[in-house]
Amino acid sequence: MSSTSSTTAPVKRACDSCHRRKVKCIGEGTNPCKNCVSAGLACTYNAIPQKKGPKGSRAKVLSELRENQRNAQLAAGFSPDMGFDGRALSSTFARAQGLLPAGLVESCLDFFFTNVYPSTPVLHRQRAQEAAVNMERSTESYCMIVALCAYVMIQANMKVPSNMLARPELAQMSNMTLGHALLEESVRVRNGTDFRENPTYTTVLTSWFYCGCYFGLARENTAWVYLREATTQAQLMGMHDEETYKHDPLDISRKRVLYWLLFMAERTYALHKHRPISLYATIHPPSLDEVPSDRPIAIGLQHQITLFKTIDDTFVNLWNRVHTHANPAWFAQLQTQLSEAVPTYLECTEAQAVDIRITQQWLKAMAWQLCVSQGLVSSVSNDSCMTFKYPIEISRDLLTMTHSFGQQAMEVHGAELIEKLFDIACCLADVVAVTSFSPDAFALGPRDYVSRFLTLISTLRGGQSRYLPLLIAKLSEVLPNLQLPRSLNLPQSLPASSIGMTGTGPGTVPSNITDDYSAIPAVTSPSYPSTELIRRLAAQTGAQLPFNTSQQSMIQAPTSHVEDLSIYDTAHSATHSSGSAPRSNSTTPGPYESSIPQRNSQILSHTSVQLPSSHPQHSHMQSHHMGVASTAYDPRFNIQGYPVDPSMMFKQ
Repeated sequence: MSSTSSTTAPVKRACDSCHRRKVKCIGEGTNPCKNCVSAGLACTYNAIPQKKGPKGSRAKVLSELRENQRNAQLAAGFSPDMGFDGRALSSTFARAQGLLPAGLVESCLDFFFTNVYPSTPVLHRQRAQEAAVNMERSTESYCMIVALCAYVMIQANMKVPSNMLARPELAQMSNMTLGHALLEESVRVRNGTDFRENPTYTTVLTSWFYCGCYFGLARENTAWVYLREATTQAQLMGMHDEETYKHDPLDISRKRVLYWLLFMAERTYALHKHRPISLYATIHPPSLDEVPSDRPIAIGLQHQITLFKTIDDTFVNLWNRVHTHANPAWFAQLQTQLSEAVPTYLECTEAQAVDIRITQQWLKAMAWQLCVSQGLVSSVSNDSCMTFKYPIEISRDLLTMTHSFGQQAMEVHGAELIEKLFDIACCLADVVAVTSFSPDAFALGPRDYVSRFLTLISTLRGGQSRYLPLLIAKLSEVLPNLQLPRSLNLPQSLPASSIGMTGTGPGTVPSNITDDYSAIPAVTSPSYPSTELIRRLAAQTGAQLPFNTSQQSMIQAPTSHVEDLSIYDTAHSATHSSGSAPRSNSTTPGPYESSIPQRNSQILSHTSVQLPSSHPQHSHMQSHHMGVASTAYDPRFNIQGYPVDPSMMFKQ
């Protein structure tokens, strides 16, 4: 005989969707029922039971339910193509079906460890494979793997075979568009979790992938937000504290690598966009000694870290105009540190060598611009790094190096590397516009270097559609008489009349370079880079500006990479790093020591050169633009005694 229970068993009833569809509800009343999960519906129990009515078409009811929930999602600001996994408008989103097949995940991981890992070893292959296996059970792993796949497509130029995609509409997408879809999927799903309260290494890595993806998509403000999110999570985890690594032996080297990558990325943004810095050189460099084959990678990372350590609080505060005066000896020592930071021979991977060499020359150019802002550049200085023509030397050395770089080794770094080339090219153009030089009929000259940058940028993925128009817009104003290389494939959107070429010339033919950067959404931006650098140079050399000061820019730039080209943009941020951060231990002399009493004494004497806006004294250089025979070698274009054909930009 059963006794009467003191508690009442819960009354099981069908959920709202199953009740509306007149189907058996397969659920316990606490978790979403299987019918709602399979149909992509929200499983709710909000409806008030009513009397039964006449039966209708179940398919029609299902369509009606989906349409009602889609309208509710649209009203809430969510994508109508994504369902929900939870009750009501739950914050836990359902994952898009068929977007990332297992075969594609494996292909992305293989590409990552073959092409990206040699320069950014942030994951053990075993850990990555474990995360891929756990994607179905772990939202954290799912978001990281999807973000990694987006990263290799957007930033590292991975080509996805159409037969790997399960959904037909995905096969019609370009790699850039597919990568963007994966990125948005990862962001959408992760936003349904509380990852910020308890950050892990995986969440920091995911934010770092987001940053790289959005930078590759020309959404630099969004990229900066995710970089700040990653650096903040890293600080919450204590990744900036050496003591943290003593108590956490698991994957210590990969955490160190990620911290230093954030350290370098933050300084790159500080120079590109006048941002503050928050991370400092407070931990040891990664050794990667658990895998003997990774030793060259560890050596390359140490060289990169040494370069970026020169970008300390002193540099950033001067760059952002928090401080406005510096000691000339500090600049000379800074350039010496940058020159000595990298040895003649590099024992690292090719991808790292590319990044190290280009970054070194870029930092030299940025330090030189900082010196110009202080009025410390002169044509009679004993230090070449303190002269007006130093960017010409930087460009010559950089273009010499690019002859030995493989295209894949350059393109794996994405838009970030091209932007550094773009910065140096614009700096060179400003110098050429306001300084005079003696042409050499048997050697390449400064204007040839400008043309070389045009050719190099146009041949890199993302350069043709994203940076080439910006550089041409810059040159059309500061070097209006520069004859562009006839072999250059110009986008059809650029009118030939705006850049000094005839409409029938070969330069107007459409580009034959596969560049799916054109698929990214348009971004509003200023016309082209700030002209403040050339104005300062003209004021210090006595040259006349090659353009009317009231003249408006002629060509609208297609992306947002130009507002902070130089340190002289009046719209830059004056924020600086937190005062609680440790001071850099740079050995560079303090910039405020031995200050010169009179401001005028800081500006050394120099030879004034008057340059009319039409550049008549440069007219003799018209024939010296790219008409160099492939067999004519510049003795300066040598690598360890071996001559290099100047007609080759890089090896194929």
